[in-house]
Amino acid sequence: MYSRTVTCQSLKVALMCGLFLAGTSAGAPVFAQEPLTRTAKDSQLKWGPCPPFLPKGCEISVLQGDPAKSNADIFFKVPANSVIPRHWHTSAERMVLISGELHVTYDGHKTTVLKPGTYAYGPAKLPHKAECKKAGPCILFIAFESPVDALPSETAQKK
Repeated sequence: MYSRTVTCQSLKVALMCGLFLAGTSAGAPVFAQEPLTRTAKDSQLKWGPCPPFLPKGCEISVLQGDPAKSNADIFFKVPANSVIPRHWHTSAERMVLISGELHVTYDGHKTTVLKPGTYAYGPAKLPHKAECKKAGPCILFIAFESPVDALPSETAQKK
């Protein structure tokens, strides 16, 4: 009698575990890409030009995603002593300065000094300007929520 009870209980536990595992794997996300790590000095990075209104020597490298679609990550690089003119983005920006010293001013806000390792958030459509100081080239990691863009700004905040 004891072995029959243990066998029935073991069977119930096995079935419950099987159903649980089947349910969790059926709802598990499927990833189309492999994990990725890059440094700003990675030889595999492909650097391309910035929009023409940005400083000479400015370059962008796409780290992940398609810049024409949502959720792309980039490195943005400008030489030391560069001024980044007032501009805005349709997307919010989540940024971490990798190298250099970057002074950023958003319309209506005080200038913020970014040093390596500093996180910054930039609201969508809020015009801003920046200056990369003499500490060396500024390399900024930026995660865009919407397609990547940078539009020169002649007027106040876009609606």
